[in-house]
Formats: sequence, C-alpha cells, structure tokens
Amino acid sequence: MTAQPSPADAPPEPVIADEQIQLVDTRNRPCGSAPRAAMRRFRFWHRATYIVVHNARGELCVQRRTLTKEVFPGGLDLAAGGVVGAGEAVHVAARRELAEELGIRGVPLRHALEFVHAERGNHIFGSVFLVQHDGPLILQAEEVADAFWLSPDAALALEGVTPDTRQAVEALRAAGELESGDEPPRAAR
Repeated sequence: MTAQPSPADAPPEPVIADEQIQLVDTRNRPCGSAPRAAMRRFRFWHRATYIVVHNARGELCVQRRTLTKEVFPGGLDLAAGGVVGAGEAVHVAARRELAEELGIRGVPLRHALEFVHAERGNHIFGSVFLVQHDGPLILQAEEVADAFWLSPDAALALEGVTPDTRQAVEALRAAGELESGDEPPRAAR
C-alpha cells in the first residue's frame, strides 16, 4: 500500500485570471477576444508584453514565479509582462504589467523589438520593452515569489527560465541591446 500525499503536501492549484484576452491571427491582426482559460485551452494566438528591467550596472531583474501561476509555476522570468487584454494597446499593457508585477511606475519604457514565440502550446506575438530601474521593487504576491539581479549571461545560464522570456532576452542580446558580463546575484530588494 502506498501512502497518499496529504492536502498540505499537494502543490497549490493554478490560478487562471478571469479576463478577456486580445486574440490575433497568424499575421498578428486582431480577430476577437476570449477568456484567458479558453485562450490557454485552445492555444489561440495572442499578444504579450515583455519588459526587461535592468539596473545601471546592466544586471537584469530575474523573477521567480509563484507556484500558483497557470504556466511555468515556480519558473524564472527574465522579464516582467503578460498577455494583452482585449482592446488594450501593447504599450499600455506593458506599463500595466510593470506596475502590477514589480511596482515600477513613471519610468520611460523603450520599445526594443518584436518576436514570435510558438512552442509548448503557446502562440505569442511578443513586444519587448527595456526599462532602467535602480529603485526598490514592490512584488505582486500573487505572481512574483522573489526577485534578484544577475548579469544577462548569468541569467540566461539559469535552469528553469521560462522559454518565452529566454527567447526575448536572447533576441535583445542578438540585436546588441544588452551587454553581457558575469557577476554573482544580488538581492533585488
């Protein structure tokens, strides 16, 4: 007879926000909206923002996702961001996500590039922004468990990085938008 895990040992149930997501076709043209759960279930094409936060030393803010995230729970994000809401402009979504996840407001965002991420059932047109921030972070408890600073090379070398944020940072580096370097991690707060 095998022991059954107790409810306290079970991982937390993922939380799927009840919001309408902007759907797009395979050419990134808006074609309707759907609840987030339907977008995930049917693997619809959609838009997402990726805000790569760096400090004056060029280190990236790396976020550990909470265990209740619907996709890649407990994984590492190399960018703040998320899906674009129905009818929402990409730059507005980027500002919203940056404020929600890290508490960063009133800083200039610079649009850096666009990319397509189509793997593991995700179909995303990604918009990548850069922001420099050296102040404190206010982490969104529902989504961000921890944050710390690493050089781009060290961040990309981590195991458990979400594939879409890895692709975004690799694209930035390939475009000459990020310097490398290899310093030990520092606490983000």
